Parts: sequence; C-alpha cells; structure tokens
Amino acid sequence: MKKVLLGLLAASFVTFYAWADEVALNPDHPDRHVVVKGDTLWDISETFLQSPWLWPEIWHVNPQIANPHLIYPGDVIKLIYLDGKPRLTVERAGVVKLSPKIRTSPNDGAITTIPLDAIANFLTRSRIVTPDEMDASPYVLAGEEKRLIMGANDELYARGDFSEGTQAYGVYRPGETYSDPDTGEVLGLQALSIGATRLKTLDGDVATMLVKRASEEIRIEDRLLPHEERAIASNYVPSAPSSEVEGLIVAVEGGRNNAGKMDVIIINKGEREGLESGNVLAIYQKGEVVVDRVKGGEVTLPDTHVGLAMIFRTFDKLSYALVLEADKPLDLLDKVRNP
Repeated sequence: MKKVLLGLLAASFVTFYAWADEVALNPDHPDRHVVVKGDTLWDISETFLQSPWLWPEIWHVNPQIANPHLIYPGDVIKLIYLDGKPRLTVERAGVVKLSPKIRTSPNDGAITTIPLDAIANFLTRSRIVTPDEMDASPYVLAGEEKRLIMGANDELYARGDFSEGTQAYGVYRPGETYSDPDTGEVLGLQALSIGATRLKTLDGDVATMLVKRASEEIRIEDRLLPHEERAIASNYVPSAPSSEVEGLIVAVEGGRNNAGKMDVIIINKGEREGLESGNVLAIYQKGEVVVDRVKGGEVTLPDTHVGLAMIFRTFDKLSYALVLEADKPLDLLDKVRNP
C-alpha cells in the first residue's frame, strides 16, 4: 500500500498535470511525510494535494516496492521534482536488499484508504432490498414455548419459503423506504440487521432456527433473508464515476437531517447509473435566492461546493457513501455530482 500511495500520488499528478498547466498541490504541503499508525491514504493524499481523490492517477512506480497500494507505518513519502514536474515517492522503512526474485508484501499492518471502522457495520450487515423482497421473505412465527422475544442461542420458529436450500439466514426488521425526491420512484427499503440464524429442521413451510447472533431482541414478524456472502474490501481506489452523475442525499444514517465528516449518507443513485465502490462525488448545496436590487426580480445564486463523499457500497438504485470532507453541515437533498 505504501507503494500504491506513492504510485497513486505520482500518477495522479501526471494526469492532472496534463489537465492543467501545473499540479494542484496544497499551498502548505510538506516535502516529506512519515507514515504513522492511524494514517489513511486519503489523509496523506490530502496533505499533498488540493484534490486528494486524484492520488490514484499520480501513480509513480517504484521498482523497489511490488505493490504501491501497500504502505506501512514508518514509510516515508517524499515530494520530488522530475523534469520540473512534482512526483511522490515512497521509501520503505528499513533497508531492502534487492535480488532477482518474486517478492510479496503482507497486507497486515498496511494503512487503509479510509478508516474502516467508520463503515464496518455497513460492509458486513446493512442491506437495501425491494419492498417485494421483504414482503416475500420468511418471518419469525414464534419462539420456544411461545416466547415473544428471542436472543442468542435461543431457538425460534419461522414460516415461509425455504426452498432455496440456504442454511444461514440473517434476521432483519423493515426500516425506512427510500423514494426518489424528483420522480417519486421507490428506490429501496432499508433492512435493519437484528441477528443471524441457522436452519436446524424444516417441516413443510415451518423451520426451526437456532439464533447464532443477536444485536438486539428478535421479535415476532421480523424477517429472514439468506446470508449474503460478501468480500470485505480493506482498501478503495478513489476514482471519478465512469459517466455523469447528478444525484441527491436522500438520507443520513441514524435518521438525522444533517451530516458531517465521516458520517454515512445514502444517495439516490446506484449500480444502474454506473456507480462503483471507490467513486468520489462532490457535494453541493443549492444556491440561495436573492433579490436583484438593480434590475429587479429574484436571482438564484450558483450552487456551493461543500464537501466530498466516497461510495463504499452500491445497490441497484441507491448507494452508501462516506463523507470525507465537509466545509459545513450537509443537509438532506444536497446535490452530489462528478468532482
């Protein structure tokens, strides 16, 4: 990862240099940065670049480092100039003896792109489904001895279609239904994770389930969805969306009306619009309406850039994004678009 950052930063500078006459460095950028535990690639990129999401494009290949995405505490990132153009290089901590052989770099200990603890629950458990999917899913019928509330290591009875042959099921409770503010189209239903169960026996359409995990009490009518096998990414490569995206913030996780840095937001665009994990979007707030005291009438001022967010999980019509920068509190219905 160390190498990646260097390469990413270097490559980003190269591409950006082609776009503009000079690279957009931070005015107060350092000449070097020693990576410490707790750093992220985004944080480090932000110390050097005005547009930190461009760091994958300033990839500068260092032959001493096999994987530039693996950057570790103790590594030194330096800003140098080659042919008058800025480049970022990485020096590994310690001495590396080179020889003609295949080299491997352990992932353990490498710094992440963003702080994963900010989105861990959304990577492993949160889901967006359609209302029809939720309505058609099996539901909790009763607990042992007709209990109304169940927890870890309890057994429960569920009723529904278990014909898929799946053994592991998550327990979910219907949350908020998201609709497009412009068109009214239903975009998805938030399935709130309650716990996890495993199928023990099946008698017709009634299953006996063992509760393996419960974050809160499981209740009658809670729904069961097949366990979702997902690879958890430890790093994301910030990038621009492949096509033009114009969207809105439709929710802030936790049911709040405002969001700030490191908060999770939900936007009304997803896989069908071509969004992918790692895509960076700029956040804008609608310009205010003012009175023109010279010509008369009202004028809407230009939208104001107020932050950046990175997509980390996509669904068909919705996406989860982590706010990486916020100049002021972000509001519902703030706009998101290509940076």
